[in-house]
Amino acid sequence: MELRQARYFLTLAEECHFGRAAARLHIAQPALSQQIKQLESELGTPLFHRSTRHVELTEAGRHLTGYARTLVTEEERARVHMTELATGRAGRVSIGFIGTATYDVLPRVARTIRAELPHIALELRGELLTPQLAGGLLTGAYDLAVLRPGNHSKGLDITPLGTEPLVAVLPAHHPLADNRQISLDALADETFVIHPAQPRSTMHDRVLEACARAGFQPSSLIEVGETATLVVLVAAGHGVALVPASVQSLRLDGATYLPLQNTETVDLVLGKRTQRNTPAVEQVAAVIERCVRERREPATPPGDPR
Repeated sequence: MELRQARYFLTLAEECHFGRAAARLHIAQPALSQQIKQLESELGTPLFHRSTRHVELTEAGRHLTGYARTLVTEEERARVHMTELATGRAGRVSIGFIGTATYDVLPRVARTIRAELPHIALELRGELLTPQLAGGLLTGAYDLAVLRPGNHSKGLDITPLGTEPLVAVLPAHHPLADNRQISLDALADETFVIHPAQPRSTMHDRVLEACARAGFQPSSLIEVGETATLVVLVAAGHGVALVPASVQSLRLDGATYLPLQNTETVDLVLGKRTQRNTPAVEQVAAVIERCVRERREPATPPGDPR
């Protein structure tokens, strides 16, 4: 049974009248009659009882109705799904996030995709390091990655997402924890909890460069791979740290975040392959850019005419 025949059969089954069914299908009545006869011949059984005044389904016709509806419904579902895939409103997209974006960007993106593109299935991985993410893009492990800028390999398309300040993380019982802001050189004698050295993390060098500009080099370092673990160690009194301001969304008892008097910043970028990106990947990339942009835009005060 062809899909066209199934549509013809179902329309006639609903109308029980060749003339009305043919009108609904926008075909001539003899053509409809011929198609139904051909279907009955192929199936080897009558599907309708016909008289000059009445048309009704036979027992075989009643049984065929369910199969025909399934065939037509599945075709319509397939057509809709193919359209969604072609327009980027369906598909599967894998995204990796550096640790500091795991607590802020990742939840925003997940909520927005669920609300705006519910037929896109997301695979989300957080607490990753920039080299892992860049390598994962090239191997296809990730379709998109929110990471730090660096000397990335060819074959990647890098889009700047923005810049955010670094803040100091101190144990809540630290003598300076009650300050409104802090000068970085005030932490010169402290142990720094820091991400691992290159080639694993770009934040390692970024923190040491900030300390050097403040006139010192930390005498002691504790290296940890995950940002959450870094903040936990600070809260436990093992040292202090510098993290992007977005990490403040990771609320933890015992840890205090303080702005720096002399601003230090870090950049965030979106990485994807230069080729072989599906429409769904492009759609999600646009959502990530918008989520980060909206996160950084200050709220407009009530009554502000802007």
